[in-house]
Parts: sequence; C-alpha cells; structure tokens
Amino acid sequence: METGIAKVMAKMGISTLQSYKGAQIFEAVGLAEEVIDKCFKGTASRIGGVTFKVLAQEAFERHALTYQDRESDNLVLRNPGQFHWRSGGEKHINDPLSIGNLQEAVKNNSKSAYERYVESAMESVRGCALRGQLDLVYSDVPIDIAEVEPAAEIVKRFATGAMSFGSISSEAHTTLAIAMNRIGAKSNTGEGGENPERYLDQDAMFNKRSAIKQVASGRFGVTISYLANADDLQIKMAQGAKPGEGGELPGYKVTKDIAETRHSVPLVGLISPPPHHDIYSIEDLAELIYDLKCANPTARISVKLVSEVGVGVVASGVAKGKAEHITISGHDGGTGASSWTGIKSAGLPWELGVSETHQTLVLNNLRSRIVLQADGQLRTGFDVVVAACLGADEFGFSTAPLIAMGCTMMRVSSRFLSVSERLEEFNNISFLCRNVT
Repeated sequence: METGIAKVMAKMGISTLQSYKGAQIFEAVGLAEEVIDKCFKGTASRIGGVTFKVLAQEAFERHALTYQDRESDNLVLRNPGQFHWRSGGEKHINDPLSIGNLQEAVKNNSKSAYERYVESAMESVRGCALRGQLDLVYSDVPIDIAEVEPAAEIVKRFATGAMSFGSISSEAHTTLAIAMNRIGAKSNTGEGGENPERYLDQDAMFNKRSAIKQVASGRFGVTISYLANADDLQIKMAQGAKPGEGGELPGYKVTKDIAETRHSVPLVGLISPPPHHDIYSIEDLAELIYDLKCANPTARISVKLVSEVGVGVVASGVAKGKAEHITISGHDGGTGASSWTGIKSAGLPWELGVSETHQTLVLNNLRSRIVLQADGQLRTGFDVVVAACLGADEFGFSTAPLIAMGCTMMRVSSRFLSVSERLEEFNNISFLCRNVT
C-alpha cells in the first residue's frame, strides 16, 4: 500500500484495509445513480454525473491517446496533466493564460487585461468547478446603483485565506496583511502565528497586523498577546484540501524566524495533528470558544470547517456553542501544504458545503447568529455572486492575491523585492479586490 494512502487511513482512524473497505467515509461527486447503485451502494452522491456509457467512452479515448504517438517501436505516453498543467491535458483553474492575464492586469492597472483574465478564468471554472455549471440570469431592469452597497463596504467582507508564515514567506505574508488593511478587508495569519512586532507597532500606511488570528491543533504561536490583538479568532477544525489530515512543516523549512514565531526550535519539523487533542465533541469545542472569548471579549470567534456531507449539522453545533462566524473550506483551497492524495481524492466543492450549511442553519433557526464565509479558489465577481446566492456573507481569497503579487505558482519567496516593488504589490492586490467587487 502506498505510504500516502496509509497515512490518510491512519488519520481517519482506520488502520487496516479490512476496515477501510466499505467504510463509505467519502461522498461521490460526478457519478450517476446507476454507477453508485452498482459499485458504491449507499454512498452519498448529491449531484449525479457520468454514466457507465460515458466512463466506457473515456476508457476508449485514453486507450487511443496512449497508442496514437509512437517513436520507432517505443511507446510514448502523454502526460495527462493531472497534477500539473500540461497543454492538451486535464484542465486546471490556475492555467498559464489566467495567471498571465491577471498579472498583466494588476501590473498595468489595465481594465482590458482584467476582462481577458475574467474570460480565461471563467473558461477554467466551467471546466473544473461545480459552480461553472451555473449561469447568471440577468434582469431586464437594472438595479439603481444607489441601492447597491458601495465597493468600500463590499471589500470589508473579503479576507485572505489562512496561509501561515512558513507555508509562504514572511515578505508575502506581510504584504497580504498590509494590502488588506489598506482597503479595509482582513488578512488571516494561518496556523503559524504572528511576530509581535507586526501587531504591537502599527503604522497607519504599513499596518502589518493580521486581523484574523488562527488557533490550530498545533497551537503554534498562540500566546495571550497574540489572542488579545485580533478582530477574529479562528479555530481551524479542518482544511478543505486535506480533510482528516494534519499539517506538516519539514525541518529544513523551519528557519530561525519561523521557529521564533512558532515558539519552537530551528530545523525541527513541526506537525499539526489531525484533531485538536482537547476537542472530541461539540461540548469540547464550546469550551475552547468560551476560553477564547475570555482571552479577547471583543473578538469574533470563527470556526473553520471543511465542505462535506453532513457539515450543516456540525455547523449547527458550532452555532449553539456560541461561535459567531463559520468558514466553509472547499477542496480547492490549501493546496500549497497538502499531499496529492488529499487534493485529488478528498474534500468537496465549497458550493455543496456552503449551501448545506446555510439551509441547515435556517431550518434550525440559527442563521441569524452566524456569519458564513466561503473559501477555496474564489477568483472573480462571478464566484462571489454564486457564493452569496448559496448563502455566504463573506469571501476568502488565497491563490488570486498571491498571483497578483507576482507568484507564478512555483515561487517560494519574494524576499529580494525593493521597497518600490513592494508598494507595487500592495497596489496590485487592491486592484484585484476593487475589480472583484
């Protein structure tokens, strides 16, 4: 058995293949009822999808692709682009054309380039995401702009995803915080903590304080000072791209600065366990929510959940535990620190999780208590509209701001940028947020 699969099984509390078979711990996405009844009887499947006929056709197409290119007598196998984008291969939301268009738009403050980005991004979304199957129906009578919330207010509903200092560089992490503070939105520390200098010494134009402080299972960097200097305190119960798995920062990545921020030792690997070892029930979670309210009475308490079948019931328990905010994380998010087994084989689109959470909270008369956030590869105004229609009040962006800063989806650090280039990055992220509104 592959090591990666064995780890996933262990983290889900399944230690033998015998107990894994037929456990039905996943939901099927994109399979028709006839396939489910024949092969995965009893497995949850809410949206339907391909039939046996389509599966057979795809098998013949893969066979044809395998044998159509030959060099002498040697078989040449095409790279299907399952893990990384390849021309002619599987579609990816983050394809080179979309990345190039967005970076051109923010660098030149170009509306035309942004329109090209939206066009290419929408093409990718239609090929990759569940929301891509939806179309907007426009009214014949436009709404008066005076009745629409101004952009300066809309951006207050935006937040960056929980990308920790360690998973991205200190420079990128700080840039996100400054940019979001400038436009009135919020940045999220992730589970890596935050250097006290960033929130104790706040410059009006270069405020490096992240408004959302995360409390994860490893409790890295969590101090009373850290908790007291937050607008939101977020308890990370799960992550969309790797539900049931914890996080791991290899030792060679743990620099002196990262170790100091996380209150650890340089070059020693840091592991976030899959569960919080003090939370095994809703009652346990309610205790932590109470403790965080005592540590910072003015902060809004948020709980990050993963999109999965049944998440609405969990969200109801979170609401009854007196949290004020819930983030539903989709399978597209958090891919920078996730294994391929998690990214490709676990998690669900946030569209399903947000919709279920909203409806379940309404049915239990709890919706008015909770602010609901959608998180996971939100890229354009279309994504924001769909999330809002499904019940979201706030919206998390992660990959798009990184691309706006200059990330090519392979970049590790922006350590050597000059002050003028750093100012340009702030403006780039601001441009992205303004145009999404």
